[in-house]
Amino acid sequence: MWQFDEYVSAAGWVDKDTLLVASETQLFAFDLRNGTQTHVAPLEADTDVTRSNDGRADPQGGFWIGTMGKAAEPGAGAIYRYFKGQLRKLFAPITISNSICFSPDGRTAYFCDTPQKQIMAVDLDPEGWPETEPRIAVDLTSTGENPDGSVVDAQGNIWNAQWGSGRVACYTPAGDFVRAIDVPGTHTTCPAFGGPNGDTLFVTSATEGLTAPNAAQGQTFAISDVAMGQKEHQVIL
Repeated sequence: MWQFDEYVSAAGWVDKDTLLVASETQLFAFDLRNGTQTHVAPLEADTDVTRSNDGRADPQGGFWIGTMGKAAEPGAGAIYRYFKGQLRKLFAPITISNSICFSPDGRTAYFCDTPQKQIMAVDLDPEGWPETEPRIAVDLTSTGENPDGSVVDAQGNIWNAQWGSGRVACYTPAGDFVRAIDVPGTHTTCPAFGGPNGDTLFVTSATEGLTAPNAAQGQTFAISDVAMGQKEHQVIL
């Protein structure tokens, strides 16, 4: 375990010994062997209102990171992409950035602003930059689920953790509901695929806002034989 002096929320792998970590004020390279940090780029370092939140590496070697207000201040955050030494703001304003993930062919990115209850999709050019305006991929406004973190499996389906619902739900790229997997943690926050065969679904959960959390809240769950996941992509610094 490593302890930091500010919020950290997401990471991508650079090589077997190095992560790119998103924190409250910066992106930094973190050496797993000795714990040293190397500054890569500032991330809203000029404000004490926001922190980093959801993030993921894209198939082209870039790293997407969302920010949000520390108290979820409306519209305080944004979504950025770091690629080849440049950190560029892509979408704003964002209240709670989540669901950053990518299609297997690298031509579609997904993201959401959780209070809007819609997961958005945007087409990417060959270098991974958005080339279209965002469109609705999964619309939860009529059913009321709160989209938190998401991951895309090897078939292109979107697996979304739904805050307050105790489940991860699967949708096709067209937004059609496939199935849901329930877990004991009420506030599911982010799914990931892993395990020996890449078909185990790991699901994190939170206790925030629960007045009397039971022992299952705030745990990480593993469900085997769910679907084949993608391998996480390498960040190219």
